[in-house]
Amino acid sequence: MPVRADTLHLEPLADAPPRADVPTLPVPDGAEPPPAEGASAEVRYALHGPGVMATLSYGAQPETVRALLAHAVEQPSAPAGRPASGTQGPAATTAPAPAVGVGAGGTAAPAAAFTGHGFDACTAPSQDAMDTWRADSPFGAVGIYIGGRARACAQPQLTADWVRRQLAAGWHLMPIWVGPQPWHSTSTGLSTDPSEADDQGREAAEGAAAAARALGLPAGTPLYADLENYSDRDTWDAPVVAHLTAWTVRLHELGYHAAAYVSASSGANALSAHYAQAPQAMPDVLWVARWNGAASVTDADLGLPSGTTQWSGPRRAHQYQGDHDATYGDVTINIDRSWVDVDPAALTPLPTVTSPGRRLP
Repeated sequence: MPVRADTLHLEPLADAPPRADVPTLPVPDGAEPPPAEGASAEVRYALHGPGVMATLSYGAQPETVRALLAHAVEQPSAPAGRPASGTQGPAATTAPAPAVGVGAGGTAAPAAAFTGHGFDACTAPSQDAMDTWRADSPFGAVGIYIGGRARACAQPQLTADWVRRQLAAGWHLMPIWVGPQPWHSTSTGLSTDPSEADDQGREAAEGAAAAARALGLPAGTPLYADLENYSDRDTWDAPVVAHLTAWTVRLHELGYHAAAYVSASSGANALSAHYAQAPQAMPDVLWVARWNGAASVTDADLGLPSGTTQWSGPRRAHQYQGDHDATYGDVTINIDRSWVDVDPAALTPLPTVTSPGRRLP
């Protein structure tokens, strides 16, 4: 997974698109931007004095980028709509259409079944790119990174309107939450204590559900917890399973289906080995990374026992090729490729009453 760089992105406040996945703090004229952190290592400041929207993306802590923001704000000659000196990323130039989401004009229709090719890109592509690929590529599904403390890329395109347009165009969306990971890190690491990993799973589910609602993703949509590959299974199997079962239970309480993106050699094996202990708490959909070039979702592709009923039916996806440039209709995007076989309507019915929930024994 790429490491998030420290960046500061400035654009005209009037033209800045709404971001459902990043907290936005208003800053009155003459006031100092308050300290803040976002679940996805991004924060936006609406600077009403200079009329600028400042988006901070940071790797570990936001203080370095906030210092750069203070320096940029002190220089009124810095043009709005262009990055401050020493920053990265293009400026936004297109005014957004009105966002459509929960509480803002209704929600999208329930997710439809999909079988076919899908892709994911670190940053959600532009609307023009999505339209071109819808017409010229073999893909019908797209993974989008809606948040999480370990999300590597900023998402300037990802708005409720962007989501609405892709659903209207017929794309099957696979929303991905990149929460704590099976590595040792105070900022992005998963706890090795299964009890603490359970708590982290519930917290991740609440963050993902809030982001999904803000983006207008309908109830019942599978939300994917991204847990990257690990080699030390003795250390990580138990907390990974605790995390993903807690994620599943809490998402069900919040009205969303749960899914997991894991590696065939680690997370998939761990979930499969513990499946019988708590089948009702296993993720509804399993998306497995195994880069063998096979566009299929067989047991072998997913690293599951031969002939298993685990995640049988339309509840599987297989990422079969990773990290490469693909070009369709003269639009090139760096992607991973998957074969997707998912029908949200075939998944376990969700509870009709939201409750505080309980921890698995």
